[in-house]
Amino acid sequence: MTSSFNVRQASGYEQLMGRWSKKLAPQFIAFAGLADGERVIDVGCGTGSLTFALPQAANVAEIAAIDFSPVFVEEAQRRNHDPRIGIQQGDACALPFDDDYFDRALALLVLHFVPDTAKAVSEMRRVARPGGVVAAAVWDHFGGMPAMRMMWDTVATLSEAAREQRSRYFFQPMMRPGEMKDCFIGQGLLDVEETSLAIRMDFQSFEDYWEPIAAGEGPLGKYVTSLGPAERAETDAAVRAAYEGGKPDGPRSFVSVAWACRGVVPTV
Repeated sequence: MTSSFNVRQASGYEQLMGRWSKKLAPQFIAFAGLADGERVIDVGCGTGSLTFALPQAANVAEIAAIDFSPVFVEEAQRRNHDPRIGIQQGDACALPFDDDYFDRALALLVLHFVPDTAKAVSEMRRVARPGGVVAAAVWDHFGGMPAMRMMWDTVATLSEAAREQRSRYFFQPMMRPGEMKDCFIGQGLLDVEETSLAIRMDFQSFEDYWEPIAAGEGPLGKYVTSLGPAERAETDAAVRAAYEGGKPDGPRSFVSVAWACRGVVPTV
């Protein structure tokens, strides 16, 4: 599995997105369901936002966590102190597990970065037992991520290259209403339900907001660090002005919405 997400350092990812996926994880678990004694796979575990939230929600028997990025795998392994959790590098489109092994196959904020999303969902269904649950969530970049959309809309006023990058960011796979549901149904899952989950992203200052992007984390970070000095200075100033909104620098809070979908593996 290749991935379109750009990661440099685990600490930078935590500031950019990990802290928010931690807030989203309990809502996602409540939607996906979880019970004592279950075996769960976390596909695209990142630094462990969902992985480490699962044992807090139920007395699970086993958690297998995989991620394509060795940076994420190393950091998640470093944080792990639970013998029920196994973390390894893996491919969402070729999961290294037997058929029908898990009670639940979950993916939090990863499917939109997998080029062959249908294959990833097919693999999640394969490793989940009959009657088991497959569930996933992705951010709604176009309509539900004002903190990130503000950045992209701002830089898009400055260059055609940024406008092209913005379009790719806004319309990644699984982000349109009903798109995940259609994919789940297409992979033969039953009782498919799609909903939205919301959190707030609270930033203490412009530096708190912009620092991981400026360091090159994520899709926008990759674009920003490719700019020459003059373009970079113009971009930094423009995004700062958008963040501050005509008021002194300080805390800002943004609602953020994710699409979530779940389905049941057929029993026959």
